[in-house]
Amino acid sequence: MKIGFIGLGIMGKPMSKNLIKAGYELVVCNRSQASVQELAALGATPAKNPAEVAEQCKVIITMLPNSPQVREVCLGANGVIETASEGTVVIDMSSIDPVESKAIGAELNKKGIELMDAPVSGGEPKAIDGTISVMVGGSKENFDKYYDLLMAMAGSVVYVGELGSGNVAKLANQVIVALNIAAVSEALTLAVKNGADPELVYKAIRGGLAGSTVLDAKAPMMMAHNFKPGFRIELHIKDLNNALNAAHAVSASLPLTSQVMEIMQALKADGNQKDDHSAIVKYYEKISDVSVEKK
Repeated sequence: MKIGFIGLGIMGKPMSKNLIKAGYELVVCNRSQASVQELAALGATPAKNPAEVAEQCKVIITMLPNSPQVREVCLGANGVIETASEGTVVIDMSSIDPVESKAIGAELNKKGIELMDAPVSGGEPKAIDGTISVMVGGSKENFDKYYDLLMAMAGSVVYVGELGSGNVAKLANQVIVALNIAAVSEALTLAVKNGADPELVYKAIRGGLAGSTVLDAKAPMMMAHNFKPGFRIELHIKDLNNALNAAHAVSASLPLTSQVMEIMQALKADGNQKDDHSAIVKYYEKISDVSVEKK
């Protein structure tokens, strides 16, 4: 099966490589030509723009930064909509506003093009080893049809519901992760300000109800002051902004998400937007005049 792949960034490039390893023929497009040439060396066919991809492929995967880029690739000049034939399926694996997913899908549908939203969780390491988690919205028929394709890049692929539901699930994931990181930051700050060893406190609580994947992943980074990004603060700001927009569109209130967004905005103002989101602890260290770093 010939697959179009648009967006060869931190996530898209390793995902597309996994498709090639699985035996799929790819037509690839990206603004940075270095990534295109890297994929071409592995057997992919380069395309100049999304329209050229759509001329050759009935299934197109997009992996882009945010809603505006997905709209441009699908509906803009030299976009998918200009050349895609009726029955083409676009699988958008970007993390975007679910309201926009539905709007873009409605425009594509006018030309007989179907859209699935299939955002991912797991970051670059899981994209490389093919174990990302994929949350899918769209028709159940398309989910079943392209399940194996998605599994070629993933460790799990779960159907959530109608178009937009995949991004709702991803945003829910991002809300929970952000609030957990903030909670871990508060807890370690509390420990240090009271003269306790943060590492021993971490070890004491990780086996109880407070234990979590976030705690185990981020507390050691905080105590090592290792903020090399697995997932950058600026990207989490993007996701929380989409979560708040989606919430406001249906009159839902997300007060804790709003608070963590303000913490991240403060970190961005201090120049920390490229740090891993575990750097939320820097905000707490600053306002409490303390460091959780283990010496």
